Amino acid sequence: MKRLLTPACLMLLCLLVLAEAGARVFFAKDISGRFDYGYNPEAGFAEHADGTVELFRAGGRRFYPQTFKRGRPPGVFRIMTVGDSVPRGPSLKGAYPGLLGQELRQHGIPAESINLAVPGYGARRCQIVLRQAVQYEPSLIILHFDDYNKWEDEREWRRSQEFKGWHPRHWLMKVFIFRRLYEAKMEKVFWALVPEEVRLRYAVNDADAQVAAGADPKEVAARIKLAYDTAVENVAMVRKLQIPVILVTQCRLEEDARHRLCLTDHGLDKLGESLKGPGVYHVSMKKVLSGQDIKSIFLNFSGHLHQAGHQLLANAIFEKIEAEQAALGLPEPTVAVAGKTPQARTPAPQKP
Repeated sequence: MKRLLTPACLMLLCLLVLAEAGARVFFAKDISGRFDYGYNPEAGFAEHADGTVELFRAGGRRFYPQTFKRGRPPGVFRIMTVGDSVPRGPSLKGAYPGLLGQELRQHGIPAESINLAVPGYGARRCQIVLRQAVQYEPSLIILHFDDYNKWEDEREWRRSQEFKGWHPRHWLMKVFIFRRLYEAKMEKVFWALVPEEVRLRYAVNDADAQVAAGADPKEVAARIKLAYDTAVENVAMVRKLQIPVILVTQCRLEEDARHRLCLTDHGLDKLGESLKGPGVYHVSMKKVLSGQDIKSIFLNFSGHLHQAGHQLLANAIFEKIEAEQAALGLPEPTVAVAGKTPQARTPAPQKP
């Protein structure tokens, strides 16, 4: 025992304790929910004593920094968008939720548009964000409906459960520094040296396993079913709360058998149409973007959009809100803006 407790060991132990304490005191906000990997409902939401809610990046949630009042201000039309990296967009102002809020305000509607989309989130984790979002009195939920990212959701769920409990074998992983070093080792150093069959078995940050899952017909069918079942649950929840919802169904740029570019929705439009009803509306990305110069709309085959694509979606959602303004309870234009001529919507780029 005396040999183990050398001055060097004691010094190292003290440094580790100080580093851990420093991380938890000075970076408590960033650490909050860090190892729940998006499965902590309150991660990334900070509620302050003055009634302000602050969104920040924590707990596996890379929210854009935003603030809003917990209770919706009187006369304000509050929109909350939940989804993955597509609605998150290239920036807070450049994504379609931000453009939509701007367009409503340009037409004299006092509106808040809060972007709760998180990259890599699939149906399961989007549902957790949605359950938190409905507590903040939204006037309208925009649910970006996609069948991707099931693989990421499952991987992060395994991570969140891996070191649960207080068995002695988990004690080391309760230390933030060791846990983060463990992740870094698995993701950047050690994992590349592990045999493929082991990587596939555990599927930790393995791009090959993700691609294989995306090409497996059974996995594709399972992820579509999960997305649909979760959307049904989401619609039932917001209907019970009497919150209107717009389902935006994703489409992607693909090549057909003749290597021509085309748009495909993987059947999501049909699912979106089947969920329509009182207080539930549907906007199809495929319909909105069809007839446009799709090369100028999409960044790549992942479904991410250029600024022009986000503007087209914002225009289409605004038109849907305008058409259903009575049912949605859209407030009248404010007096300060009502006397002005509303600004025209940004024209959509047309196919040459």
